[in-house]
Amino acid sequence: MDFQLTDEQRALKDGTRELLAGRFGRDRLRAAVEDPAPDRALWRELGAAGFFALRLPEKDGGVGLGLPEAVLVLEEAGRALLPGPLVACQLLAGVVDGVATGEKIVGLCEGAREPVLWEHPAGCDELILVEGARGRTSGAYRSAPDRVSCAPFASVDPLTPLARVLDLPRTEPVALDVPRLRREAALLTAAQQLGSAVRTVEMAAGHAREREQFGVPIGSFQAVKQLCAQMLVRAEIARSAVYAASITESVLDVTGAKLLADEAAVRNARDCLQVHGGMGFTWEADVHLHLKRAWLYAERWGTVGEAEELLAAGLIA
Repeated sequence: MDFQLTDEQRALKDGTRELLAGRFGRDRLRAAVEDPAPDRALWRELGAAGFFALRLPEKDGGVGLGLPEAVLVLEEAGRALLPGPLVACQLLAGVVDGVATGEKIVGLCEGAREPVLWEHPAGCDELILVEGARGRTSGAYRSAPDRVSCAPFASVDPLTPLARVLDLPRTEPVALDVPRLRREAALLTAAQQLGSAVRTVEMAAGHAREREQFGVPIGSFQAVKQLCAQMLVRAEIARSAVYAASITESVLDVTGAKLLADEAAVRNARDCLQVHGGMGFTWEADVHLHLKRAWLYAERWGTVGEAEELLAAGLIA
């Protein structure tokens, strides 16, 4: 099978990168560390560009594309470390009015896990709680933020504030295909992890070319070459798995893609820190932001342990 991107897909990917580079560059990224609330103006701009309505039919005002295109867009968002409930808004654009255009921001919680965590609680206009995992009764409920009882929860990622949901009234059910939503949420999260993994490869290679020691670039040292090469291999393996899963939409393929993307994001960020040396551990460097985001997303929509159990069960079956 040919998994090469089409000209239209490349244009979509390049256009998303160009938009984010212009509207969410390094200065805005560092500002978001202090104030991670979603930028409403940028959110509306993303909506106008079809970021959230990507998979809605054209007759409903959408772009009419598919899951592979959504993966490409979320990959670029992960590369830029764009904050906000992007996966939630991508998945719920046809469910909650105003989300597709970027006028409204919706949050999504996994009710099947404890604690129930809500990302970006201060920036959401509505909240959807999804319950049910493998073999369990599933359902989805919506609520206005002022009806949700929650408490602050420490987040390892300064770009992703969290709250622990203490109580959410289950009086407004939403007709959603919960197993499919969970599967697609895992894949789109994997796409963000892939984007971060690719970005840290670029950062490590760029630093290795510029940083000199003993009068030569550190990239000429075998140990640094090996680290960068291993990072690239991880990222490309994860890319193949994520792109393939976006076409097959198989539960096992998505699970494997999430597992590989999580590994690539976390390990690449760690190796990128090592290539940067002592400077990589400073607050001024951006490497730690990729590592913290990777840690957080590795625990969302399927952990390593859950993925390994599911894949092992699939092999036995």
